[in-house]
Amino acid sequence: MKQNNFNKVVIVGGGTAGWMAAAAMSKLMGKNLDISLIESDEIGTVGVGEATIPLLTGFHQLLGIKEDEFMRSSQATFKLGIQFENWGALGDKYLHPFGIIGKDCWACSFHHFWLKAVQQGKSLDLGDFSLHQQVAQANKFALSAKGGLDYAYHFDASLYGRFLRKFSEQHGVKRIEGRVVDVATSVQTGAIDSLTLASGQTVSGDLYIDCSGFRGLLIEQALHTGYEDWSHWLPCDRAVAVQTTAVQPPVPYTRSIAHEAGWQWQIPLQHRVGNGLVYCSTYLSDDQARQKLLANVDGEPITEPRVIPFRTGRRLKQWNKNCVALGLASGFLEPLESTSLHLVQSAVIRLLQLFPVNGLNQTEIDEYNSQSKSEIEYIRDFIILHYHVTQRNDSPFWNYCRTMDAPESLTRRIELFLSNGRIFREGHELFFDGSWSRVMTGQGLMPKGYHPIVDIMAEPELDALLSDIKTTHARVVERLGSHQDFINRYCKAEATG
Repeated sequence: MKQNNFNKVVIVGGGTAGWMAAAAMSKLMGKNLDISLIESDEIGTVGVGEATIPLLTGFHQLLGIKEDEFMRSSQATFKLGIQFENWGALGDKYLHPFGIIGKDCWACSFHHFWLKAVQQGKSLDLGDFSLHQQVAQANKFALSAKGGLDYAYHFDASLYGRFLRKFSEQHGVKRIEGRVVDVATSVQTGAIDSLTLASGQTVSGDLYIDCSGFRGLLIEQALHTGYEDWSHWLPCDRAVAVQTTAVQPPVPYTRSIAHEAGWQWQIPLQHRVGNGLVYCSTYLSDDQARQKLLANVDGEPITEPRVIPFRTGRRLKQWNKNCVALGLASGFLEPLESTSLHLVQSAVIRLLQLFPVNGLNQTEIDEYNSQSKSEIEYIRDFIILHYHVTQRNDSPFWNYCRTMDAPESLTRRIELFLSNGRIFREGHELFFDGSWSRVMTGQGLMPKGYHPIVDIMAEPELDALLSDIKTTHARVVERLGSHQDFINRYCKAEATG
């Protein structure tokens, strides 16, 4: 088959999304591609996506990135889950941990065994049977050559982008400083022909990657792709972010603290803490949000609070003609479950799997868009779950979230769980049974029944199983050192001035 030399890739926008794409494409296909990245020092990046999920470790392994080097460069700490506070009801708290919870059997997940014990009158929390939760709450951490803990990271997004830029340039990516002021499209096909920079320079390619953020310079402003708005399910439309000094050792989990019109994040790094307040502007003004955030942080502010408007939803096509949108340009889900960088990572890998080596193929483009749509809708439903399954009735915001019509796909899952605790993972969706059961039960949703196979186990046998899991986990936790001590030995970053 004759090659069409479809190999010139132009990435518009740096930031984390742009440099993740550049790093992966240059490392994995660099010898076959000519990759340029256009970014302007005049244009800032959002730079607040500082928490991740465990799949990023696989991305780094694929690229051959040394973990300790990356962590030192980005002031990173380890993450074992997210602690949700005030979500089910005021004063409630639960941790959504990584890793499995308890021990599953062939017919059903562990939470069915736990449900039977609860119905027998035992006062147990599902998180009691998560090793990751026990380690996180003890503020400990360790790596193991045998697998050990599933973990993710907290890191400085700006420093991470800088790290990936260096990595990408070492693998042949050419950075072009400049601001795109015009996008020329083909009269015949409507595809992108070339880009003109403020300097007058013209840049052209075969495939364009739009990492220009919310504005979607290529995918929307030039190609008019369209946007599906999800704000009726996820009404928060603003975030205000601020960095503060660290006043205590970093814990190995993110905190998500619900308030009367949204929620607040706390992300502990080695050198500081990332803080933000996500809120709905219908119920809270920007000034009120700033004041609320600053009144609920530990340590002194390092930066001025910055308001970031957003609109939840997705582009109707992530790949349109010869343009692929990544990151904020492709759509937005608030960072409640730290999925933003995962969506970039999976999109880049998907693009490489379907890369148009011999020119554009509409069947492959359609497949890319179909997979992208399914992936983000699965995550969307999981995030809506946190808002919808709540007992809070203390504010108009929570009354709206509790009583709103959820997507049919989510309503079906909730009803299935309520009947007999059943959860079925669809396709390649991101979150497993343990995540769904942890959030639902953590916020007070308890099934009426459980899988009948559990009744094969007599009560003393069930008690012994639960006790054995907790004892085994306690022994592991006892052996581990502190999170801070491990960071000091493994990836301690230089002090910042």
